Amino acid sequence: MAQQPAGSTRLPRRRSPTARVLGLAGELLVTLGVVLALFVAYSLWWTDLLADRQADQDGRRLRGSWTVPGDAAPAGLDAGGIGFLHVPAMGRGYSVLIKLGTDPAVLNQGVAGVYTQPFGPAMPWDPSGNFALAAHRDGHGARFHDLDAVSKGDPIVVETRDHWYVYRVDAVLDRTTEDDVGVVAPVPAKAGYTKPGRYITLTTCTPVYTSEYRTAVWGSLVRVDPVDAKRTLPGELR
Repeated sequence: MAQQPAGSTRLPRRRSPTARVLGLAGELLVTLGVVLALFVAYSLWWTDLLADRQADQDGRRLRGSWTVPGDAAPAGLDAGGIGFLHVPAMGRGYSVLIKLGTDPAVLNQGVAGVYTQPFGPAMPWDPSGNFALAAHRDGHGARFHDLDAVSKGDPIVVETRDHWYVYRVDAVLDRTTEDDVGVVAPVPAKAGYTKPGRYITLTTCTPVYTSEYRTAVWGSLVRVDPVDAKRTLPGELR
């Protein structure tokens, strides 16, 4: 085979137009994949980190305000929080700060928010009503990520400065539309309730990583325990 003369230079082979297009498309796909990965990391990990930090600070601030004499409800509301939600079925030691409102500015703080519309908020200490809460399923703390682990008969406990409000889950709705406002009505009929009572509702998006539908958990109050000096947990949380 004839050898190329010394000192000569082999010219690079020209890429065909098709190869150049495919190469450019590959580079764009790689770039898109990196951007999507960064977006997912921001949406889940980074927003969780920020929400956890803020919720922890706000929770400690609220508990600090409880050392000031006064009525439990006004003190909690003035401090930017109402109390804490405890749901053992969603994990050992599960505790979430509760604030008023369900708009993103509230829920993105990594809290459970109280519905203020279309029916107006009903607090645990009210003689009747539906204490309806919402929280994110994913990102921004994902406080209700494991709401699907809650089932009929499970306890739900709301902690305020002076009382433990102990509820028992009566019904679960796996899926409904985001327009189904009856889920948070004062007497949610889909839960099987037919008359006013002291109810609690937990709602979030479903399926996981989507916001296409809503899921709901309903419970009714079974008792109210006073908080003692040591803040001894009720039996459901021990």
